[in-house]
Amino acid sequence: MRYLIFILLTSCLSGFVSKTDAQDGGKFELYKKISVPGNGGYDYMTIDTSSNRLYVSHGTNVTVIDLKSESIIGTIDHLTGIHGIAIASEFQKGFISDGKANAVAVFDLQTLKVIKTIAISGKDPDAILYDSYSKQVFTFNGDSQDASVIDASTLNQTKTIPLGGTPEFAVCDGEGKIYNNLEDKNRLNVMDSKTGVILSSFPLDPCGGPTGLAIEPRHQRLYTVCRKNKGMTVLELPTGKVIATVPIGSGVDAVSYDAGTGLIICSNGDGTATIIHQDGPSQYVVVQTLTTQWKAKTHAFDPLTKMLYFAAFDMQADNKTRIPDSFKVLVYKMKS
Repeated sequence: MRYLIFILLTSCLSGFVSKTDAQDGGKFELYKKISVPGNGGYDYMTIDTSSNRLYVSHGTNVTVIDLKSESIIGTIDHLTGIHGIAIASEFQKGFISDGKANAVAVFDLQTLKVIKTIAISGKDPDAILYDSYSKQVFTFNGDSQDASVIDASTLNQTKTIPLGGTPEFAVCDGEGKIYNNLEDKNRLNVMDSKTGVILSSFPLDPCGGPTGLAIEPRHQRLYTVCRKNKGMTVLELPTGKVIATVPIGSGVDAVSYDAGTGLIICSNGDGTATIIHQDGPSQYVVVQTLTTQWKAKTHAFDPLTKMLYFAAFDMQADNKTRIPDSFKVLVYKMKS
């Protein structure tokens, strides 16, 4: 029955091509595991390609891994409930969304020391990004359904932007626009990054419960991954038209796009990552269903080395209970 449902579903999905022989070949393979101490929760991961570092949110601290030596080189401690990390290399600063504290911790990229804690007006800051076009940091706040804007130079909050729904992940195009999913509305907001004005809002149907976002600037495509319908929706920019939906795994949280390979990576909480190739502006092929680990729902991709990183605990047989002291970063490399 599941197989029949899958065939019926994919036959109705515009722009999606099934290629099971490519799935068998695969693209990535497990390379190594990096153990990380501590039993706190985890959320987003961020790679700073300028310093070759991976920042891993982990409960009350951020673990910093040097990607060349593949070892932990420091931690950013004494926070309360971390979600995401944004890097502003031109200011030599990083920004951490501390959801439980309703604050943003600012740290020095060289010393990894917190230099300021900014109490924001928003409640439960989750996703966070730095927009180089406006020189501002944006937090997307789940409980207050708004965005807090921080000047990256003065380190002061300058405005609050109502979003009209519960925000999830957000991306910027580097040219003055920010795109943000509204998880409870199944919609996408388009924001002017300098003024904070919501320029437009698009429905994401058939997407349900949108989480992660990635942008593909060459063909003006936006990829949003959705939990309720287990799909990746492809939007055309600037119209917001849905041009394809690709089936993925369950419990998805993050998606990334690599311009060099044309690969789109969707990390799912069911212990898989769906690897999709962009064959053309409107043609998408699943090339691998990568086995990862249960609840490895977020990831980071290094466009320089083509290495792929997931964070996860080992789980007991019920897939509900974490095994203590088993937190790790799973590292996958591209097959030659």
